[in-house]
Amino acid sequence: MQKISVLLFLAWVSFLFYAGIALFTSGFLLTRLELTNHSSCHEPPGPGSLPWGSQGKPGACWMASRFSRLVLVLVDALRFDFAQPQPSHGPGEPPVSLPFLGKLNSLQRILEIQPHHARLYQSKADPPTTTMQRLKALTTGSLPTFIDAGSNFASYAIVEDNLIKQLTNAGRHVVFMGDDTWKDLFPGAFSQAFFFPSFNVRDLHTVDNGILEHLYPTMDGGEWDVLIAHFLGVDHCGHKYGPHHPEMAKKLSQMDQVIQGLVERLENDTLLVVIGDHGMTITGDHGGDSDLEISAALFLYSPKALFPRVPPKEPEIVPQISLVPTLALLLGLPIPFGNIGEVMAELFAEAEDSQPHSSALAQASALHLNAQQVSRFLHTYSAAAQNLQVKELHQLQNLFSKASADYQRLLQSPQGAEAALQTVITELQQFLRGVRAMCIESWARFSLSFLLLHLLAAGIPITTPGPFTVPWQAVSAWALMATQTFYSLGHQPVFPAIHWHAAFVGFPEGHGSSTWLPALLVGANTFASHLLFAVGCPLLLLWPFLCESQGARKRWQPLGNEAEARVRPEEEEEPRMEMRLRDAPHHFNAALLQLGLKYLFVLGIQILACALAASILRRHLMVWKVFAPKFIFEAMGFIVSSVGLFLGIALVMRVDGAVSSWFRQLILAQQR
Repeated sequence: MQKISVLLFLAWVSFLFYAGIALFTSGFLLTRLELTNHSSCHEPPGPGSLPWGSQGKPGACWMASRFSRLVLVLVDALRFDFAQPQPSHGPGEPPVSLPFLGKLNSLQRILEIQPHHARLYQSKADPPTTTMQRLKALTTGSLPTFIDAGSNFASYAIVEDNLIKQLTNAGRHVVFMGDDTWKDLFPGAFSQAFFFPSFNVRDLHTVDNGILEHLYPTMDGGEWDVLIAHFLGVDHCGHKYGPHHPEMAKKLSQMDQVIQGLVERLENDTLLVVIGDHGMTITGDHGGDSDLEISAALFLYSPKALFPRVPPKEPEIVPQISLVPTLALLLGLPIPFGNIGEVMAELFAEAEDSQPHSSALAQASALHLNAQQVSRFLHTYSAAAQNLQVKELHQLQNLFSKASADYQRLLQSPQGAEAALQTVITELQQFLRGVRAMCIESWARFSLSFLLLHLLAAGIPITTPGPFTVPWQAVSAWALMATQTFYSLGHQPVFPAIHWHAAFVGFPEGHGSSTWLPALLVGANTFASHLLFAVGCPLLLLWPFLCESQGARKRWQPLGNEAEARVRPEEEEEPRMEMRLRDAPHHFNAALLQLGLKYLFVLGIQILACALAASILRRHLMVWKVFAPKFIFEAMGFIVSSVGLFLGIALVMRVDGAVSSWFRQLILAQQR
């Protein structure tokens, strides 16, 4: 085989593996660019005057606040049917036996007694339905993914604009109690915090009881503006027993008592929000995109009338991220910069529907502010990244321009335009929903692809007859030694364990504005074992010849006289070591190709195992902290190893070519 053919074939096989890795990554890791821009009260989201009633009021920002306080109760894994009111069974009908149904009776009682004060929604979460990703969605209003391209892998802190950041900027006192995941996401953001470890999923009570120890005293103390309580018992009960276990009924009854106790303590200026970050499957797991996993409950209550109409028979379905712009405007805050959620318009209508025009104008104003903010985000994002569909983006911007022009025109003649206001509201909602659909298509295609399994078949090594073969055991051991060395050097396949200090080796004063050099140093430190063992892989082919035994020598048998001496056929020549490669030069390149394919195949098996683990365990609590990072490290290690293998084989071929040239010259010299 020709040298160039060997290198091209190896490059082609590597490319197939790269394509498989990229395909799996695009459907599972859900990458997008993360912007660090922040909204500000001093900078309106777009041209034009702010809505009526915003100026001159204390606490007002883009829109006058309707509530000065917020109690946010996050019941982890509160699936919608856990909170859905159950119809009373008639005479002779058996009662519902499922333990998780009908246990949140306080919600049903409030909805019946105070229909204008409360509302229950079915909140639809975007996958992945893991707690960390859901918390990012519930505070930023965007579609968080596993890898946010602009984030610092050394920390899980949210750097995007979010509700917690806006609250602290506005001087609000935010008190948190519950799941310690918030400590990593919002370090130093809370004026008071009671964190409890969330790792032990078999512990149903420690976190919940810890919250209850502080919840009511803190609430009665009054030194807070926003109170956040993140309960974990329902989620842990699902993981330990599943939703159909009697323990689930006990945990839901406990949450019902919590909600009832909070409602009794609420004042008129306080809004109560009870929400689940995601649902759970029939086995109690979550992380994927099934209906039971993305379906969560959302309950809103205010001591003062909040809704102009009674609740519908079937609760409305709303995207989970719609809560972010809604809470921001209700509390008099700017909407976070990267939000793509749609405000829940009915919360901005007049509680008493005696003035339909004023109510419709308030809803249109909230939607227009929301649309201006989303349009600003799209303009900024599309200028920094090119992963949004240009044609659809242009159409959406045209729709927003028309709706905004219609809204401004109605402000000039506010009387007698109810029908026109409804048209504007519809146009603004179409724009916001179109943006969300486009972003989901671009960022959150949560699909599992196993094309990598088929691409591995391309790496099955060919069988080439010849004297140069390396056994599978040796190739597998060589690959395992590379992995072992990775761990032996103190590395771990998780982002916080990356040796960032390697970026400053030899550069104690820093690199100035350069980013590629520190990235190269960190990468070289992390994947040094992969690179060195891949470059040295061709030694497996050469080593047997270099270590050939020196014990055998030519044995001469004199027959009469020295001139007639000859060597017997069974006697051995003196070992020629690596010069033996010259005996079959046409087999040597094929043997290099076979060795390279074997090594790629072993590495590909490791990649496949990581991809399968990340896919099968996508509902595991630790998928985004353990299994997905492991896949990324293996993928990067494969890329580094394949490049190193290519360089190592090319180097050996270059040396072989030089030796061949010298050998030919030596033969010619002897013939002369």
